[in-house]
Amino acid sequence: MAAPMELVTTDRTVGSTRLARLIREVSHLGAVGTPAAESERRPAYRALAHSVRALILDGRIALRTRVPAERDLAAALGMSRTTVTAAYDLLREDGFLESRRGSGTWTTLPPGAGPQVSGGWLLPSQPGAADVAIDLSCASFGMPGELMAEVLTEVAPTIAALTADTGYYHAGWPELRELIAERYVQRGLPTTPDQIVITSGAQHGNVLALGLLCGPGDRVVVESPTYPNSVEAMRRARLRPVPVPVGEDGIESDVLAAQLRQTAPRVAYLIPDFQNPTGSLMSPERRAQAAEAARAAGTWIVNDETVADMALDVPAPPPFPASVSRAAAEQVICVGSMSKSHWGGLRIGWIRTTPRMATELAGQRVAMDMAGSVVDQILAAALLRRGWGIVEERRERLRRQRAALEAALAAELPDWTWRRPPGGLSLWVDMGEPSSTELADRAAAFGVRLVGGPQFGVDPGTFEHRVRIPYTLPEETLRDAVRRLAAAFRCETVLPPVPEENRWVA
Repeated sequence: MAAPMELVTTDRTVGSTRLARLIREVSHLGAVGTPAAESERRPAYRALAHSVRALILDGRIALRTRVPAERDLAAALGMSRTTVTAAYDLLREDGFLESRRGSGTWTTLPPGAGPQVSGGWLLPSQPGAADVAIDLSCASFGMPGELMAEVLTEVAPTIAALTADTGYYHAGWPELRELIAERYVQRGLPTTPDQIVITSGAQHGNVLALGLLCGPGDRVVVESPTYPNSVEAMRRARLRPVPVPVGEDGIESDVLAAQLRQTAPRVAYLIPDFQNPTGSLMSPERRAQAAEAARAAGTWIVNDETVADMALDVPAPPPFPASVSRAAAEQVICVGSMSKSHWGGLRIGWIRTTPRMATELAGQRVAMDMAGSVVDQILAAALLRRGWGIVEERRERLRRQRAALEAALAAELPDWTWRRPPGGLSLWVDMGEPSSTELADRAAAFGVRLVGGPQFGVDPGTFEHRVRIPYTLPEETLRDAVRRLAAAFRCETVLPPVPEENRWVA
């Protein structure tokens, strides 16, 4: 049966040199392609096929991407063409490659390998939900009640005095805009209040920016994996997400540059600071390369800074526009939030851009919701006037909780692997072969709510061997959660109910 035309006409390609490099990163192949420890268990062509399959499932090679000719890949790996041909044949047989005469060979997934659609809203379970006691689906914090009580008392006179006003501040409460601008200045990026628009959270800011810059059918480059709710918002706006893989230093800038040249997207949506879900931190070099490539293509960068303050092992990075040329910075829209630094219940976010773009975005939001809650904004301003001590306290907690989670995983699930992120709120864990979607289904019976890896993929069916595990809960709760995940993973008898002190719904 002929392959679908959309697969044949794909404009995604991976060159032989880059594919050879990726294969060496994930396999036991040596510098000239000779199997090392892997040779004891499978022949070279099977080891090669296994590595390519792993790259496809982990999103390092997007679906519908043309792979190099067998002769070219053999030369790049220093292997025989016969070995590469046998590996390609095995991948075709298993459903990970398809070929068509005159169109080449491209990546795919076997039927039934994943859901028909990816993404979807990540909604925290509701308080009192019967099906979950430990919620690992939401990487977020609560907020000390005493602090909120103090701030409410402090701002009550200000709020009362404003009730004679209309309450509509389309670009945001002026004092809050000033405080956010000052924060950018402290982080090394000159900013004035007229460059700030206050939003109802970061997701609202992302949607505003996409709505202003894009129209139905436009392409948007996104990292893969990435934050699912942003991808879902793109799809609901009838935009077309184009995935680019994420490495340890952030999005792969050479692949990004190629996609920008080939697809001319309106926007590139990036999370350079402790990326969700991988926790990777984009290097300064990659930031500069990405920004220049976007400028050359006429593409705007929407820079999601939601977790930028959660630096655990490195200094907090400067804002993205501070790391690139002035010309490139003019095409960067920064989107931030107080949801991780303070409390998601405030629904306070912001956009930082040029004054002209800020004015256009403020006009865009009038058609959506007129203006944000001035009460929340006054509360947020009062919290920010108290300084960022709460952020440093949260960093200390996160370091302890990350260590507790890693120790528990090593003890209970020693075959699972991960790379410790330098910041952020979660581990991006490789389970190996089993399905994280099935594990998420089973985990509910063990008192744990979990999100499977495919939710973070742009291409359906990728990241089935991955799972995101936040370390935002107390240490003992995380240890209990891992014990229950291990039991679910091994299909053991359902554990006893979660103790009341470990019941945490983020």
